[in-house]
Amino acid sequence: MSSTEAKKHPCPDCTFCQWCGDDRCALCLRRGSCRRGKLSFAEQIALYDATNRREPEMTGSDETVDLLRRHDLRILQPARGYRFSLDPVILCDFALPAGGRIADLGCGCGIIPLLMARLASGARVTGVEVQGGMADLARRNVELNGLADRVDILESDILDLGELLPANGFDLVLANPPYRRRGEGRISPLAGRDLARHESSATLADFLAVSRRLVRPGGRICFIYHPGRLVELLHLAQGARLAPRRLRMVHGDVAAPARMFMVELMKGSRGGLEILPPLLVYGADGGYTGEMLRIYGEDGSGGTLLR
Repeated sequence: MSSTEAKKHPCPDCTFCQWCGDDRCALCLRRGSCRRGKLSFAEQIALYDATNRREPEMTGSDETVDLLRRHDLRILQPARGYRFSLDPVILCDFALPAGGRIADLGCGCGIIPLLMARLASGARVTGVEVQGGMADLARRNVELNGLADRVDILESDILDLGELLPANGFDLVLANPPYRRRGEGRISPLAGRDLARHESSATLADFLAVSRRLVRPGGRICFIYHPGRLVELLHLAQGARLAPRRLRMVHGDVAAPARMFMVELMKGSRGGLEILPPLLVYGADGGYTGEMLRIYGEDGSGGTLLR
């Protein structure tokens, strides 16, 4: 979705696209029939490399700049490697209203801290990122967008936060944890992408435990995660004494299975769980739904959502 044209290929949830995750991928912008199902995975990777050999607009030797127009944000990202997709954007919308102190575990280039600083007036946001290069990029994005007075970036493994961030010190904790267990799934050949998708030192249970420690009693924890691990997440949350309060599935379109889910957990709450209507990314015409246009701040007149 950082391209100049919305993804409109007929398989937004195909296996290749789940591996690819590159919203600039020219394959994903084609409107013709999808041929990837007829290729081996090695052939798919070769096709990806050949199709996307064109260099994107560069700001440096290996970076691009993307614009989130609704929020007046310019985001530096690696030209090759892990690039944020729609997941952090819809998670921030799901977490509203918000305020006070907010933490993001695994902030990457800083997209969630930057968005929450724009969306939650007066909030103070801390992003935590284990990869040194990405933490540095996140700090540069904070400076680029003039948010250094409200956003801090901390380079650390989330398992080492015990002496770095206060217990019960945050009103809201957000995370988009790696959804594949160690040894599962294919390994991406692009730098940084594997760490963003595969558990390394911290597991899902660790993300929940750290989030519980950081959030104040009565505070909220919002995750976006893969539906294949929904039952596991709810079981772990129960063991951590975190009550699920809201759940929303995310679908590519009305006929597609859920590709992600968003969940809100509360510390020290015993209320019931509200199942929200599903979020559909694409409508019957292949374009973004009205809700997605609202989230990205477009009027549906044909402009790009994120470029």
